[in-house]
Amino acid sequence: MAVSVLVVEDEKNIQELLQLYLEKEGYAVTVASDGGQGLAKFHAIHPDLVLLDVMMPVMDGWSVCKAIRAESQTPVIMLTAKGETDDKVAGLKAGADDYITKPFEMQEVLARIEAVLRRSDRSGSEAAPRRLTFDKLTIDMDAFELTVNGKKVDTPPKEMELLFYLASSPNRVYTRNQLLDEVWGFDYFGDSRTVDVHVKRLREKLEGVSDQWCLKTVWGVGYKFEVQ
Repeated sequence: MAVSVLVVEDEKNIQELLQLYLEKEGYAVTVASDGGQGLAKFHAIHPDLVLLDVMMPVMDGWSVCKAIRAESQTPVIMLTAKGETDDKVAGLKAGADDYITKPFEMQEVLARIEAVLRRSDRSGSEAAPRRLTFDKLTIDMDAFELTVNGKKVDTPPKEMELLFYLASSPNRVYTRNQLLDEVWGFDYFGDSRTVDVHVKRLREKLEGVSDQWCLKTVWGVGYKFEVQ
């Protein structure tokens, strides 16, 4: 069965271009022209991946992404005409898995889709249970649930993957580039500040919970999950 992609884009020429190229590559494509329509079609077809424009009528892309993330871990790639860091950070905070800045090359779009789907498949197909438990902290990758101090905390997929990867090797230091390679994939097109953004968001959820572990910055090198 073909992989289904929902394209939510209000610019008709971009919408048609994405549909043309994606269908040529074998994807089953559904399109929507505004955020409200996009969310309705998401509920109707349950796509494997969403390409989501940011600036749209009715409901902007960030709001749509948050609504999707509140009920589903379906991969979301944001499309934005803005390249500023603040806009990228807003997309990541909303729970996006990746972002693409317009104007873009279709080869990049296809590569990013393939990389996000590959990571999604990998995270869902592990045979062994993927669950780590520390003092007041449980990271359950099978259920994609983070439990902090006995309470489930809503956490975007990429933050979960990053925390699980770091916590799987306590006290081991990883550089930003190593984390990009292992968590985001070798074909990730962004920069290393993406790692910093995700660590910052994780710290907001985890800071001060326990004195037995912490997400620690190793200055000039990278990060580690430090266990006492």
